[in-house]
Amino acid sequence: MRIIQLIDSLEAGGAERMAVSYANALAEKIEFSALVVTRKEGPLLNQIEPKVSYLFLNKKRTIDFKAIYSLRSFAKKNKVTIIHAHSTSFFLAFLVKVAFPSIQLIWHDHYGDSEFLGKRPTLALRLLMPYFKGIIAVNHNLQIWSKQELKSKNVIYLPNFPSNEKKVASKTFLKGITGKRILCLANLRAQKNHFLLLDVAKKLKESHPEWTFHLVGKDFEDLYSQKIKNRIVTFDLEKNVFLYGTKDDVGNIIEQSNIGILTSDSEGLPVSLLEYGWHKKAVVVTKVGEVSSLVTNESNGFLVEVRQTQLFYESVVKLILNETLRNDFGIALYNAVVKNNSEETILKKYLNWLQNIYK
Repeated sequence: MRIIQLIDSLEAGGAERMAVSYANALAEKIEFSALVVTRKEGPLLNQIEPKVSYLFLNKKRTIDFKAIYSLRSFAKKNKVTIIHAHSTSFFLAFLVKVAFPSIQLIWHDHYGDSEFLGKRPTLALRLLMPYFKGIIAVNHNLQIWSKQELKSKNVIYLPNFPSNEKKVASKTFLKGITGKRILCLANLRAQKNHFLLLDVAKKLKESHPEWTFHLVGKDFEDLYSQKIKNRIVTFDLEKNVFLYGTKDDVGNIIEQSNIGILTSDSEGLPVSLLEYGWHKKAVVVTKVGEVSSLVTNESNGFLVEVRQTQLFYESVVKLILNETLRNDFGIALYNAVVKNNSEETILKKYLNWLQNIYK
């Protein structure tokens, strides 16, 4: 097989991480593995392995003929058989197929608001998905949705998987007291519901003021971001909650932390949760998407219903007060990730699926 992973940017989001992870992992397993980025490079550029062929298109508009021609030429030159389009890159993949009909397409649906699929725009997907041989869904809700709404016959659920982070310089140093840090790896998007985090932080300031929250993820400098910053000031949390923006030394950041949290209203299977587990960190997370397929409440973490501030707070406090419990949960979550979400397991399913649909 000769496969291109197509993604719109190399910002440190879940879809972007998985595009890089697939390209890196496949470089050891197939004839040719490439990563093509359409619009914007970013911190994940440093994570691409040397064996992966790389192309940046610098796409400027929705229909960019130069980008279409460049991708078509790259695919032809390298005898590519499959373009694996992630998230919104599916439209460019379709345009390339128009110009290069023998290329085959699959789409990887990373849609984050999978709890609110009724509001999802579908016109473009309905029109273009007949040109795709198959769809990969990151959770069961999306798998069912694609079968019902897009009428796709070849839909597979493949959970995200963690990858060993390519060594980068440890340049981020978290504020606060060593041994008393709570980490939230999540871009500043509304679905991540950082306001629940701030409500918990406000309560924790009263009971355990030495513990601090560290928010790592892209700041879009939008209204949601501004509301978060305003709330931090309103709650007098400037010395308790710290924002870092996008960082590429994620492993280093996790190692400096003691508890990992996610306060999302909607998720697939968050890559950040897998990374917490990979580094053996205890977690408190909301019960959304496929999170409960990995986290079993009070066995390898705490699983809390959406927007339950008091219960989330109480769960965090239990971990703060019990270092042994933190360690036990971290080891148990690591074992669950290795068993159910290893790179080897997911790639085997992926390659078998491709072989079956292209028979």
